[in-house]
Amino acid sequence: MPWHARLQLNYTLENARTVARFEHNGPLRILQSLYPEGDSICHNVLVHPPGGLVGGDTLEIAATVGTGAHGLVTTPGATRFYRSTGELALQRTHLALAEYARLEWLPLEALCYNACQARNHLSLELAPGAECMGWDVTALGLPHAHQPFETGRFEQHIEVPGLWLERGVLDATDHQLLQSPLGLAGQRCLGSLFFVTGTPLDKSRRDMALDAARAMMDEHPLKAMAGATSPNSQLVVVRALGPQVEPVMQLLKQVRAAWRAALWQLDAVPPRIWAM
Repeated sequence: MPWHARLQLNYTLENARTVARFEHNGPLRILQSLYPEGDSICHNVLVHPPGGLVGGDTLEIAATVGTGAHGLVTTPGATRFYRSTGELALQRTHLALAEYARLEWLPLEALCYNACQARNHLSLELAPGAECMGWDVTALGLPHAHQPFETGRFEQHIEVPGLWLERGVLDATDHQLLQSPLGLAGQRCLGSLFFVTGTPLDKSRRDMALDAARAMMDEHPLKAMAGATSPNSQLVVVRALGPQVEPVMQLLKQVRAAWRAALWQLDAVPPRIWAM
């Protein structure tokens, strides 16, 4: 029987403390709020006890961040999209930030098992002064287990209405896309890290974000397969390809830390779950 789960997560700033509250239906939960950086930033771990999605499963995640609040959301492991006999597995996430809110959306990778049929949909809505730092990482197959991505289809969608729209279809039979130097060049993990704002960035901050990202890439083994760009005044994006998850995620974590320091004057405090 398919799982249909929904989570509504709300951050509010109360007496200089960011407080998280949530409601859920089905197997989605938020663990205890943690404050490793003090009261102003609330860290949470989103868990899905079944551990993955099969055909027909749907996960609906919505997060709102109130004025002046700062939330950070991550996961304890990959979102696994398992083999499907035909039905689509869907994860849909919507993030809404009020004025001068901040959110760090840092789930671990989406892992596409062979023969999956899946869609991962992320949309963001930002009020003036709001800023969001987040990433989207996708891995195809399980190379260490000798289980390549030979059949199946994975659809990606990232959107900030009126500002940014990115759609991708990763079909295991599309060898030109997966193998061509103009596509994934035989790599099996792709990641995007973004910094998006509700108000246009001034040139100095925009350049600061690009310079910080490129400094990290210049020292990383994936230098030749990574790049940073700013397609408009409210968005900076870093993209990377790699043979597996670990080097891609390592690079994105390093850029995230550099962006925190340069753009928010915050230390690179990782979520506690990443060290476990």
